[in-house]
Amino acid sequence: MSETGPIVYIVDDDPAVRDAVAFLVGSVGYSHRLCDSAAELLRAMDDTRPTCLVLDVRLPGLSGLELQRELLARECSARIVFVSGHGDIPKAVRAIRLGAIDFLEKPFDDQALLDRIEEALAASAEALQRRESRQKLDRKLSGLTERERDVLRLVIAGKTSKAIALELGISVKTVENHRHNIMTKADAASVAQLIAWATEPDGSAPR
Repeated sequence: MSETGPIVYIVDDDPAVRDAVAFLVGSVGYSHRLCDSAAELLRAMDDTRPTCLVLDVRLPGLSGLELQRELLARECSARIVFVSGHGDIPKAVRAIRLGAIDFLEKPFDDQALLDRIEEALAASAEALQRRESRQKLDRKLSGLTERERDVLRLVIAGKTSKAIALELGISVKTVENHRHNIMTKADAASVAQLIAWATEPDGSAPR
């Protein structure tokens, strides 16, 4: 497995569970690493490759749910499959609402876990691709002037050149010149493509 390939982190304070899951994921060829705490995971994790966390809810120190919130705050691309011998509906609901792939109770079905891991790795790979595209666009747009950024935000908002000109107090021709410069710097073939690139997944324009 290459250093950039998918990886599964198995985070559980029970060594028997860690070893059992490691044997399972290893049997189907997944690269994996064992961690006995959230702190160890945070030290070890490489957020540049598709990543699935098989994560116990109850851990020493930072709990699994607390770790999930920490990773969300860091905008981490890893995706989580929770496993727990102490699962309950409220915890499962919170985990899923925060983006977990699934919440499996121990003892879990081996195939069900492998299916969820595959799903998590695919979702993580998509998240990495979106982040790479976002960073690439940010680099392209880093050379925009302040006025060009103003025009871009209004273009994304769906306003016409005439409306933009009125709002910014400039001529329509000046707006068109700014639009042309933005398209050139972004290397976009059309306004629709520019909007698709420049719009965040939540629908907000870049700052």
